[in-house]
Amino acid sequence: MAIPIKNKRYTYKDYINWSDEEKYEIIEGTPYYMAPAPMRIHQEVSGELFFQIRSYLQGKECRVYAAPFDVRLCKDETQDDKDIMNVVQPDITVICDSEKLDEKGAKGVPDFIIEIVSQSSTFIDYVKKLNLYGDFGVKEYWIVNPMKKNVLVYKIMEDGKYGMPEIYNEEDSIKVSIFKDLTIYLKSIW
Repeated sequence: MAIPIKNKRYTYKDYINWSDEEKYEIIEGTPYYMAPAPMRIHQEVSGELFFQIRSYLQGKECRVYAAPFDVRLCKDETQDDKDIMNVVQPDITVICDSEKLDEKGAKGVPDFIIEIVSQSSTFIDYVKKLNLYGDFGVKEYWIVNPMKKNVLVYKIMEDGKYGMPEIYNEEDSIKVSIFKDLTIYLKSIW
């Protein structure tokens, strides 16, 4: 199948049979087209964040992955792939439970996700993925906006939902809440 049909629900089973010529993510069974290669600033920011997180995780159990990396979101890792209706490729994904990793990518709920906004992904990152990641219980979700040079940080609260975001600007530093001693200095990523 070359291109998914609008108004039809899809699963990971459909996703793996689509052509590699066009990239999609699936959110609640709906395919969302992924734009071609992002702007250079997107890649620079992504690379620096990945480098800092990867350096910190050296020798630790958690693993960090950069896109393209399939994350099959499901609350039960025993769920059959043909029934999974959420497949995303976050810019950066951190998984601390190795049981969630397989040869296809990750299956389950990541601990930490970073999305870097581009003009074509604004609605998806700020609305669709925010709701999706919150519903699935991703502990920490960052929305990085290279154009505005800011980061919105969402954290799961005791009620299992995201609270109001913490907003950081280019001169700020962010302590990654899922780790006791990782701080990202934003000046270094711009």
